[in-house]
Amino acid sequence: MPAPRIAICVVTFHSAPLIRDLVASIPEGAAGTEWTLVFADNASGDDTLREIARHAPEAIVVETGGNLGYSGGVNAAIEAAGDQDAYFIINADVRLTPGCAASLFATLDERTGIAVPRLIEADGALNCSLRREPALRRIWADALIGARRAGRIGTLGEVVADTALYDSPRIADWAEGSTQLVSATCARACGPWDESYFLYSEETEYHLRARDRGFVLRYEPTAVAQHLKGESAHSPRLWSLLTLNRAMLYARRHGPVASVAFWLALVLREGSRAALGKKTSRAAFLDLLTPRRWRERRGPGWLEGVRV
Repeated sequence: MPAPRIAICVVTFHSAPLIRDLVASIPEGAAGTEWTLVFADNASGDDTLREIARHAPEAIVVETGGNLGYSGGVNAAIEAAGDQDAYFIINADVRLTPGCAASLFATLDERTGIAVPRLIEADGALNCSLRREPALRRIWADALIGARRAGRIGTLGEVVADTALYDSPRIADWAEGSTQLVSATCARACGPWDESYFLYSEETEYHLRARDRGFVLRYEPTAVAQHLKGESAHSPRLWSLLTLNRAMLYARRHGPVASVAFWLALVLREGSRAALGKKTSRAAFLDLLTPRRWRERRGPGWLEGVRV
């Protein structure tokens, strides 16, 4: 059979230090496929474009002309890639291990529209990247006992935190969006990524939308990638944006009473952690209570000077 045609789609924004090692990992990581590398650059103010030209001179480069957010960049990259068998959407801080893309592609079928690998962190530790659908019981469990602890109690937590569950293939509601292979069939059925999220929760929305259209997301542990991770856990602006987008996503899929209950759990979660001196939670807590910040949430000003 002919090798599958895969577009490797990378959104960049102030990503210059990451380009060399990313590009170096692709030939072996995409071995067994006919791959095309596509970068969508969201008006980086550093040497990102020069690093791409230096290390990936044959790549397709889309200069979006402004910071369109992650979804906007993904949409631009997919459009530039054209007709493919699948679209491998990866962050600039991802490093592929040999055979990763081919292993993921082998799991795609009429039912499986999205495939995700086993993710490891910079130190080699497992990244618990699988998630369950956001629900009231899960957000309140997160607020009261913590996401990781809740994730180890049956299906109570949103984070799938039992490491034993990462040893075998399985279906998940959604997964961390740094590394995902989307079939062309699924991409056509789901349409563009929702650019209103700008950054964070866009993968959650897309994965749940794919499920709504009859596709499943499948985890494949024989495919492995390393995710170095961005700054959301340490940046007050990014953590606040992540938190607001969680509330917005839930509100768009549920009624007003449930949405208020979800928001209250977030307020409790971030407020309690802010009281312990956590600066990221203080920013999120204040923004959850400030309507103006909800209106500003989509703007690129949130990310000024931040590498993601």
